[in-house]
Amino acid sequence: MSMTMDDSIKRWTAKRKTALVIEIIQGKTTVAEASRSFDLTPSEIEGWVEDAKRGMENSLRANPLDIREQYEKQLKDLQEAYGEAMLELRARKKLAALMEREDGN
Repeated sequence: MSMTMDDSIKRWTAKRKTALVIEIIQGKTTVAEASRSFDLTPSEIEGWVEDAKRGMENSLRANPLDIREQYEKQLKDLQEAYGEAMLELRARKKLAALMEREDGN
């Protein structure tokens, strides 16, 4: 692994996260190797990689969204997903109640 960063890093600044993500993208290290080397969870590192991808995609747009717009869009998407999950849960509960009634007859 070609990590030039100190293995004892305790505070991960944006600059350090960026350096690690770039090494992963360039194939100089893997998420698994970085996870072991820096005592981080793979999901944490994968989250940084995903954030970096979103940032790159946004910066390459013809009309980039500002940070607030990005967060508002993410929040809206999450709220929609939550609403859909709640509707599905309610439907499942109603179905279960109907099935119990049918079984009880």
